[in-house]
Amino acid sequence: MSNLNNQLVATEREELARCIRVLLADPLLTKQDAPKDFDTARRRHEALRSWFDYYCGWTLTVMPRAGYARLHKSRGDVDASRPARRLRSGRAPFDRRRYALLCVVASELLATPTTTIGMLAERVRHSTGNDPVVPTFDTSTRSERMAYVDVLRLLESYTVLVTVDGSTESFVETERAQVLYRVDSTLLMRLLSTVTGPSRVAEEGTDYADPDELIEAISTDSRYGNAEHSSRNQQNLWARHSVMRKLFDDPVVYWQDLSEQQRTYAGSPTGRQLLRKAAEEAGFVLEERAEGLLLVDREEIATDSTFPDDSGNAKIAALRLLDELNAHPKGVTEQRLREAADGILAEEPRWAKSYRSEDGTARLVSDALRVLTDFDLVARHEDRILPRPAAARYRLDGVKVSAPSEGTHQ
Repeated sequence: MSNLNNQLVATEREELARCIRVLLADPLLTKQDAPKDFDTARRRHEALRSWFDYYCGWTLTVMPRAGYARLHKSRGDVDASRPARRLRSGRAPFDRRRYALLCVVASELLATPTTTIGMLAERVRHSTGNDPVVPTFDTSTRSERMAYVDVLRLLESYTVLVTVDGSTESFVETERAQVLYRVDSTLLMRLLSTVTGPSRVAEEGTDYADPDELIEAISTDSRYGNAEHSSRNQQNLWARHSVMRKLFDDPVVYWQDLSEQQRTYAGSPTGRQLLRKAAEEAGFVLEERAEGLLLVDREEIATDSTFPDDSGNAKIAALRLLDELNAHPKGVTEQRLREAADGILAEEPRWAKSYRSEDGTARLVSDALRVLTDFDLVARHEDRILPRPAAARYRLDGVKVSAPSEGTHQ
């Protein structure tokens, strides 16, 4: 009997650890896309809710009948390293226009359970036409129709929009395309992940002309007190949640990037014990170094993007350029990296054909540096790019990276 109990406990721990990592990678978990993981989230929802609430201060909502689980992740700091992306081959990030259209489209979808692509476009046109800031939506322009379609396809991927008839992509070619949608307005409202809803902020009567002020207003959590007054318990709660959020959301956490309060908490016996316990319960390996902390998911379940890998020219170039950066701890200029990239392109004449134009080397270095910055492996200081401590993990001493096969990375 004891062996059976031990097996049940071990199974529960394994399922909990896997589901934590699944939700970290995909905060919107649907029965349609991942039936087994969703079933685990449904069965283990109480343990999952407690884990995310205690360690990170995040709310988990599981809707068994609706078929989805939503982890509301929030942070005190924001960056552009995880943008919404266009669901096309290049997976380019959303630009300002697409984000604006996303907000307007979401607002208009709340009014109806069903709509057509043309009716929705007309409502967006009318709404933006009366807005003093957002340019009027113009369906006669192909670029506008493509931006609109990118927004709709993103919402389709979240199952907020379900295509009943027709193809969303057809609207790119003609504004007379016929597409019928069913709208899940409840799920749509759950997509927004903020501590305080924008409507509640608006009720206070403050006009937030500065976007940074608005972001701060909807991100402020009363659980931690305020700048003028917070108790010792509130300070410790903030320290625990803020450090855990960084640890489970970022590629690496450097001590120098933490505040004094966060460093004190993470370095204390209690804080260090909780960091290790949280990592173990979630199925991670915690690497503790003199420079900071790093979580390793050996199964790559919680990883939304991997490095190194050969999924694109920029990542391959980033790995090669790390050799140059690691050889110069005090940093190098971007021009020096371009010279190194020229050498790589010369060595591999069949590789990276899209970077063979006049400005190809500059674009390749720029794209590679974006990868390295997103993974927190480099930092800029004045006119130099410096390797950060975690970059030393990727030394390629004596290793030659072969070019990908023809047609794989173009």
